[in-house]
Amino acid sequence: MQSLIAAVRTHDDAATFLAWPGDFDLDQGAHGEEVHLASGAALEGFAGHGAGGTYFFCGEGGEERPILFADSEGRAALVAVGLPELLRLLLVVPWWQDCRTFTVEKSRALAAGYLEDIPDLWARRNRAAAALGLSLPTETDALARLREVVTVTGRDFVLVFTPEDEPYDALFKDLA
Repeated sequence: MQSLIAAVRTHDDAATFLAWPGDFDLDQGAHGEEVHLASGAALEGFAGHGAGGTYFFCGEGGEERPILFADSEGRAALVAVGLPELLRLLLVVPWWQDCRTFTVEKSRALAAGYLEDIPDLWARRNRAAAALGLSLPTETDALARLREVVTVTGRDFVLVFTPEDEPYDALFKDLA
């Protein structure tokens, strides 16, 4: 079975959608500063975000590992448990970072702006999901799962700026 990372690299529809609007680039996995997890678990940068953020696999294993996102402003949060969950989030709610209330109403307001620029957004998303063999959750379910991962599952995933031994701030401060 092909890994999802390999599938993204080989399917243009998926790679294109994930690059934009998903803002997810497998060629940008290096983080701009030295960091580690407070728990001492392994941390592996594997993808980047256009504004300087990094997606990290946490712990040992493969694509099923928890995924932490760190932005370039010193904030971080666990955002998914496994690459399939992250890709589903990026396909359903690519503007997740701006959806601070985790509500469908806020998500749909953000989507409206994207739809002005990308009228075939949902068709492109569906082609990408099909290319990766992913079934998609509803917007409500994707946002509820993100909230759960950020507020419950992610409590034990604290990213630390190594040179100063200082933890990153919570990506979603109002929820942490």
